[in-house]
Amino acid sequence: MAPAVRGIGFGQCICTVIVLSIYASVMALTIRYFLASFGDPLPWSLCKAEWNTTCVDSSLKMGNFSGANAKSSAELFFIKDILKEANSIENGLGVPNWQLVVCLIVAWCIIGLVLIRGIQSSGKVAYFLAIFPYIVLIILLIRSVTLEGAINGILYFIIPDLNKMFDAELWYAAVTQVFYALGICFGSIIMYSSYNRFDQNVYRDVNIITTMDYMTSLLAGLIIFGILGHLAHVMGIEDIQQVTTSFMGLAFIAYPEAISKFDYIPQFFAIVFFLMLFSFCIGSNMGMANCILTTIRDRYPKIMCWKIVLAIVVFGIMIGIFYTTPGGQYLINLLDFYGASFVALILAIIELITVSWIYGVDRFCRDIEFMLKRKTSAYWRICWKFITPFIMISILLYFLATWKALTYQGQEYSTGMHMFGWCISLLGLLQLPLWMIYAIYKQTHETIIQRIKAAFKPNKNWGPCDHEISKFLCWKKVEHYK
Repeated sequence: MAPAVRGIGFGQCICTVIVLSIYASVMALTIRYFLASFGDPLPWSLCKAEWNTTCVDSSLKMGNFSGANAKSSAELFFIKDILKEANSIENGLGVPNWQLVVCLIVAWCIIGLVLIRGIQSSGKVAYFLAIFPYIVLIILLIRSVTLEGAINGILYFIIPDLNKMFDAELWYAAVTQVFYALGICFGSIIMYSSYNRFDQNVYRDVNIITTMDYMTSLLAGLIIFGILGHLAHVMGIEDIQQVTTSFMGLAFIAYPEAISKFDYIPQFFAIVFFLMLFSFCIGSNMGMANCILTTIRDRYPKIMCWKIVLAIVVFGIMIGIFYTTPGGQYLINLLDFYGASFVALILAIIELITVSWIYGVDRFCRDIEFMLKRKTSAYWRICWKFITPFIMISILLYFLATWKALTYQGQEYSTGMHMFGWCISLLGLLQLPLWMIYAIYKQTHETIIQRIKAAFKPNKNWGPCDHEISKFLCWKKVEHYK
């Protein structure tokens, strides 16, 4: 489409590698919790003396406990037993947790096997995987909203705080959350779309997926904040934000908190929930891992698939081991910002400008019309060309203008860690100028101006892979220009 900005794709692949390594560590935590779910009672439902801090049993359904520094047993189990999290990383990341290392290896082995064998399932299995998570979430919703104090958390969730509308971090977090939720701007969606039929009705697919994603996020939010409202009630805390500040608290603190309050066989619901979370992890990881695999195989088709998969798995385990240390969450928070969300936002803006302005909205809409046999409305044209680029650029500039140093759990990172983070960002962002120079150099025109212009124009082979469709498209273009 525009060879000069090929660096977008390479930069997004680097982001995908980082996010994949983080998601694989989440998958390892899911396996660890799944194994812990067979305990009776559930290990996170009761406080332990060795934690040596003010603790409230997560199995309590009501209480009049009061304590500003109190934490639930579910949170302390996650921080002290699972992560063994350090108070700071001034003395290094620490020694890896062998239990999490084993779970990480198992997680990557599963990813590798699925990559090699591929995902093949019957229609009934596909329907089950699509419906099963919603059954679990609805059960958890019913339980969470019936807890004492849950309404306070839900109201906190749905009533907006207008004072924060001018907070740059809020808008930045909202944009990057959309990236993660929909999987856009990381390359996975483009990779999957390459397997579509040429006339696949992506207009319908996009509307279904975005609507379902929004409703699922709303459903999950109601569950989470219902539980947080209950925790605030039990602990005697008025501010919901003070209940939990853990980076991964949503999945591994709030949901186990709700499950521990089930009266009957909470172990069964814990097992079912973490199976559901495991299936989510498989889906997310497979999309990103396949993106990397497809990128390498398209560029080096002679390399056998299993060799590439083995390299991805070994590299993923080597990186993931750092996440299993007591300082692992500090590192994940750093890489998630500098190597993923920040870079992804900038690359998304460049990608949007490339399609809307360099390639051109009109040309892009003609392509869509040729593929889908339907015209693109003015709404989409205006959004793609003006509204969305303006909003995203404004958010980025506002965020940079009000820049605040990255922190984790209220602690600032050292200068060396910030420098390391910026090096990771540059690794992704420098792909743009490097590949732009390469694209200009590869042009055969005489003057530099002609080379630059040619580098921003589509290649001669740009178009459908099917030769018959390409011939028809060329004829249509001739008729258009006539």
